[in-house]
Amino acid sequence: MIIEEIMKHDIVTLKPGNTIEDAIELLHKHKIRHIPIINDSRKIVGIVSDRDIRDASPSILFNNEHSNYLETQLINIMTKNVITGSPLDFVEEAAAIFYEYKIGCLPVERDGKLIGIVTETDLLHTLVQLTGAHQPSSHIEIKVPNRTGMLAEVANIIKKRNVNITSVLVYPDKDERYKILVFRIQTMNPTGLIADLKAADYIIKFPDIPGGLT
Repeated sequence: MIIEEIMKHDIVTLKPGNTIEDAIELLHKHKIRHIPIINDSRKIVGIVSDRDIRDASPSILFNNEHSNYLETQLINIMTKNVITGSPLDFVEEAAAIFYEYKIGCLPVERDGKLIGIVTETDLLHTLVQLTGAHQPSSHIEIKVPNRTGMLAEVANIIKKRNVNITSVLVYPDKDERYKILVFRIQTMNPTGLIADLKAADYIIKFPDIPGGLT
């Protein structure tokens, strides 16, 4: 899945010459947390978040001394080195960017112009869909040797039970000789399948089924 499929196209933007008051009004009106700042060519030149607004707000102890802070132009508080993405970037690449740079949104550009935006909420919603966690299903984690063909071997055992696989994740084990296969399957009672997997000498990390099947 690529970014273009999940990004918001209807973007709320402001210009560098707009004020903090303008930004506060839009943040509240649209219930958003980030506003891309663009120039007349729709090139992104900065971004302002609700946190930037809070950081720029004067202490209540000195309100009288800074009564005109709402008139401050956004160019003075915006983040200027904005990390952006491409509409053809994969969702997992975007997730890595969010993780690495600890950002709350990712503006999306094409040919130097802002065309969309992806937020943490958009990304989380998409990852939930991709893993199938929002659907009634069972979750099984299996520790397997880190060698070619293990995913196909386990999937074949699941197939023999006529159980549909809704999603698969693979991640490394602490011991590099192994990896963990995480399956979401369309059954609410995986006991028989887990018995089959154990009979084939696979290590079941989850779930902990009572009755000697763990």
